[in-house]
Amino acid sequence: MKAHTQETQATMTPDKSLQFLKEGNQRFVQNLKANRNLLEQVNDTKEGQFPFATILSCIDSRVSAELVFDQGLGDIFSVRIAGNFVNEDILGSMEFACKLAGTKLIVVLGHTSCGAVKGACDHAEMGNLTKLIQKITPAVNATTEPKDESLRNSKNLDFVDSVSKKNVELTIERIHNESPILSEMEKNGDIKIIGAMYDINTGAVNFYE
Repeated sequence: MKAHTQETQATMTPDKSLQFLKEGNQRFVQNLKANRNLLEQVNDTKEGQFPFATILSCIDSRVSAELVFDQGLGDIFSVRIAGNFVNEDILGSMEFACKLAGTKLIVVLGHTSCGAVKGACDHAEMGNLTKLIQKITPAVNATTEPKDESLRNSKNLDFVDSVSKKNVELTIERIHNESPILSEMEKNGDIKIIGAMYDINTGAVNFYE
């Protein structure tokens, strides 16, 4: 499988890009891999890159976007930060990826049993991590169930996963509200912005469409 070129990128649509990721995740779950020569792709991309998707995911070592979607060099822009939230720098990176580099799809990818989300659920404090966790706190507060405070912590994995999903939703909301460029591109049908959740138990990605 060759790396994407300017010509192949131009044929991609938001829906086709999503289908590529779905098919890649199916291969990953089935322990299959597309036939690609990565060194050949290094050579293919030496003059430029033409990815079709931008994926914001957690730094969790189990959630490498290139692996879970079975993609090669030059296929996706991968943005990683603990808790997969956005700030000005990440929004700027996404604007570059879509407006200037031509990707058709933004995926905000959360995952089950997220350590950063667990920290937010427990209101943990430790150095610079304290400020990072505070970025996820709105998702904790917006997750209304369970109401019993004794169940609203990292020991309740259902609560943790509910907060992770809410965090994905709030992150997409922030992209819409804080990036007029991306919001307009989506309105015009140039890109699609969607959320998804990676299951660390199965390797499967559930897209929120």
